[in-house]
Amino acid sequence: MTLSATRPFAAGLSRNTLIAAGVVLFHIAALWALQAGLLHRAAEIVVPVEMLSQLIEPPAPKVDLPKPVVLPAPPPVKQPVAKPVVRPRPAPQPVAIADPTPAPAAPVGVTTPQPPAPPAPVMEAPAAPVAPPAPAKVELPSSNADYLQNPKPPYPPISKRLGEQGKVIVRVLIGIDGLAQKAELKQSSGFDRLDRVALDTVLKWRYVPGKRGGVAEAMWFNVPINFVLE
Repeated sequence: MTLSATRPFAAGLSRNTLIAAGVVLFHIAALWALQAGLLHRAAEIVVPVEMLSQLIEPPAPKVDLPKPVVLPAPPPVKQPVAKPVVRPRPAPQPVAIADPTPAPAAPVGVTTPQPPAPPAPVMEAPAAPVAPPAPAKVELPSSNADYLQNPKPPYPPISKRLGEQGKVIVRVLIGIDGLAQKAELKQSSGFDRLDRVALDTVLKWRYVPGKRGGVAEAMWFNVPINFVLE
């Protein structure tokens, strides 16, 4: 082998040896630095820088927005002004002037006809009030009917001897059957004997019963009895 051929080989070998030696030295230094804590500090220092480099982003490009278009305000609308209406003044009317010539005297004996007076209003007569219904006809009892055959009251003999006489009025309640239900003295004759005879007599008589509207009804009736000496 020649010398020129061995030099390039020796140069390549020495370069590879140096690289290999450098890598070995680097690993030895890294192990020593790791043991000494330098590598951990370098990692603490390097990691935040990497994180900050990731968080910081480039600013976004500015986008030019179109400017708002401002429209001009519309011109104010003018309101039409109403013109005052001028009305023509009316022409003056002619004024009547009194005639100074006196009017001729009215003829004597001539009267001006007057308009007829309006007819007087006809007053309607007020309606007549409705008359109340007539009361039912009342027929009083009677004791003078011939068919009753009532006897005369007896004259007490003692009253005849003593000259007692007078008029007795007895009030009697007559039933619908014509019989006397009760009797009471309304007017005395002045003598007790004559009064008792009158009361006893009218209680025994028969009567025509009283009626109201044609219907028999119990009524009080005054019966006069005269005691007169002949």
